Amino acid sequence: MSKHETVATYEAIAPLVTAMLDELRKFAIKKPDATIGQQKVVMINRLLADAKKLLAHESNSKYLDLLSDDALPQYSDAVLILSQYRAAMDAFQERHSEYGKWMLD
Repeated sequence: MSKHETVATYEAIAPLVTAMLDELRKFAIKKPDATIGQQKVVMINRLLADAKKLLAHESNSKYLDLLSDDALPQYSDAVLILSQYRAAMDAFQERHSEYGKWMLD
């Protein structure tokens, strides 16, 4: 992936991960033990797969998992996983940008 593609992917995915995490937190508060529907799992995993690809060469990428679509997860499980992605993306930005400018090799 070129530097331009990496930056474009990050800038497309980062706000979506944050928005999805915020929404899932609301559901988790209302119904902590509720199971996420199959369609939502597919949507979440599509986003997470792109984020995982972006972060593949980062040291923390080995801790990033997708949601199970066999045994549907609870909202609290999804919040935990998306929180890990958000933290990994924040670390990626911190490592590869300075003063708002990307410093990718």
